[in-house]
Amino acid sequence: MPTIRRVLIVGAGIGGLTAAIALRRNGINVEMVEQNPNWSVYGVGIIQPNNMLRALDCIGLAQQCAEDGAGFPGWRIHDKDGNHLMDAPSTCAAAPAYPENNGITRPRLQKILSDAALSAGATVSLGTTIDAIHDEGNAVRVTFPDGTSSSYDLVIGADGIYSKVRELLFGDKYRPLYIGQAVWRYNLPRLPSVTWGEMFFGPDSKVGLVPMAEKEMYMLLVSSEPGNPWMDRAQLADNMRQRLSAYTGPVAQLRERITDSAAVVYKPMETLLMPDPWYRGRTILIGDAAHAATPHLAQGAAMAIEDAVLLGELLGRDSGLQEVLDEFMRRRFERVRFVFDSCNQISTWEKQEWLGENDPNAKPGELLHSAILELMNDY
Repeated sequence: MPTIRRVLIVGAGIGGLTAAIALRRNGINVEMVEQNPNWSVYGVGIIQPNNMLRALDCIGLAQQCAEDGAGFPGWRIHDKDGNHLMDAPSTCAAAPAYPENNGITRPRLQKILSDAALSAGATVSLGTTIDAIHDEGNAVRVTFPDGTSSSYDLVIGADGIYSKVRELLFGDKYRPLYIGQAVWRYNLPRLPSVTWGEMFFGPDSKVGLVPMAEKEMYMLLVSSEPGNPWMDRAQLADNMRQRLSAYTGPVAQLRERITDSAAVVYKPMETLLMPDPWYRGRTILIGDAAHAATPHLAQGAAMAIEDAVLLGELLGRDSGLQEVLDEFMRRRFERVRFVFDSCNQISTWEKQEWLGENDPNAKPGELLHSAILELMNDY
């Protein structure tokens, strides 16, 4: 019998929902609170690398993701004019029954996870969060904005990079850091030629085309944005098209289809890595609340899902909480730091190249390939 019987999860996004599913599979009672009253996510896509599919398979959801998404074997690399340079195949070594990568829309993934969590018996309260955490040794008492309180065996903070739980535990000591790049995303009809993930390298940016379904794909654009400039939401489509002006070939043809500013998702790249441990007493952080890397390895959601699946597995054992939390950190911290450091290195090399600086040690392709192989190892 698990020693943890009642858990509160703060945040019902990818990490929180996965944790709820993993905990319910072990008979642990789960309550979730989610600040977003609509429980919505933005509508572009997400890449599920093979190690994420392995983790999802542990909770019985990899097959549904693969059926609702679009698998692709790796990245086909082009210059800005669409000339093919090379193929960079990925691997399915972590989960051989599933694609090397799977593209899926965020709303579809959210529905898969939320349906599974609710069907398993987890509950969710929308439009609310927590106000205070009081660790009482053998339990943790949480106060809610309406003045009520309740006790839990464990609180899991899965409330993102601007985590309220992190602030309550550690103050404002740990804050996200803007790294000088941003990513733009836009959904488009899938081109018949897009059977891989397609990547195009320009003089001061890069563009990706990612399959999400038989007739859907999304474009991602990574650009340098010094100083983290404010972006007028009404001008996002114009600004995205302007940053694609150096491209010819397929990207130039797609550029003219970017017309709806409301459909452009613009995100400055911010990073965060909490030191070990990510817990204090009976409260622990997972996902972006504890570690947020840039998207250069497409591993942000994968790391959150791995966190959640492993924590659920460990809490299902007949072990003391301290033993569980210590093992969790032993198995997660170095792996997450590897992703964090690798992403930062690739970002640094990109920014140097876009400024015309020559770094003879810059080998982003090699680092990307070796990192993918490393992450196929179990954790």
